[in-house]
Amino acid sequence: MRIYIDTSFLISLYSADSNSKTAAALMTESADEHVISTFGELEAINALQLRVFRKEISPQQAKASRDDLAKDLRSGVVRLVALPDLAFKRAQALSEKTTARLGTRTADLLHVAAALETEADCLYSFDQQQRRLARAVRLTINP
Repeated sequence: MRIYIDTSFLISLYSADSNSKTAAALMTESADEHVISTFGELEAINALQLRVFRKEISPQQAKASRDDLAKDLRSGVVRLVALPDLAFKRAQALSEKTTARLGTRTADLLHVAAALETEADCLYSFDQQQRRLARAVRLTINP
């Protein structure tokens, strides 16, 4: 089974927050393939830098989080996949179908579209708006 990991889950996995224990447990329990997109990687790096800007973590903590992610990418715990070009068309179609009803943000559209385009069986996310979109398109989400 292939699991697409969005940025909210990734940040919880590599930087302590209220969802970190759940993220770690889900990763430990799962022997499945875990993928992140190049878009998700960029978003995670930026999210860590925003946490530094907001004084939520130190620059050293942000670097340690990035280093841990890089180590897991090298060892195959998480696999990086390019954001497919077709994800943009899929995101646009999802927008036309769901945004007026759900109020979906562009980043959420891209993550769900990337999960669908990379043929993920499940989306791991803590973002409630993104989870709502995933359910609307019948994509399985983490508990």
